[in-house]
Amino acid sequence: MSDLIVDTGRRVLSHDGDEMRCLIGKSGAVAAEAKHEGDGASPRGRWPIRAVLLRPDRVPPFPGLRLPWRWLRPDDGWSDDPRDPAYNRPVRHPHPYSAERLWREDEAYDVILVLGHNDSPPVPDAGSAIFLHCTGAHDFTEGCVALAKGDLVGLLAKLASGDAVDIR
Repeated sequence: MSDLIVDTGRRVLSHDGDEMRCLIGKSGAVAAEAKHEGDGASPRGRWPIRAVLLRPDRVPPFPGLRLPWRWLRPDDGWSDDPRDPAYNRPVRHPHPYSAERLWREDEAYDVILVLGHNDSPPVPDAGSAIFLHCTGAHDFTEGCVALAKGDLVGLLAKLASGDAVDIR
């Protein structure tokens, strides 16, 4: 197993001795128990990497990728409405509840590592859509961790099932 360590104080992600600048939530980091939907905070804790979503028109296929993955589709979304029975789960648009669109104009979601935060089972309002994704056009996230696209793509071949992101 190989964890990605996020030092929220330094805004650095480290892996096997390499350090990369990362972004965290605009509200900083909070204990997982204090995380709430829409608070803009990254939840502290060790979150397993569940899967990878790749945007096919912007990222080439990765031979030898050892994580479960699939191509992102234009109608993919992620439920962020605590009233939704599919809260903190992937959905398809149109969706009758609030759901983030994963197919975006910026490059933030060209590569998404889905993290196992609040997913076994999801607790309404305890935070949804906590990903490791590309930085996009902002200096912060809404609660995720983000890396430069090149750094994130470079990590993909080094990760496997059982690996996690440890937000400290």
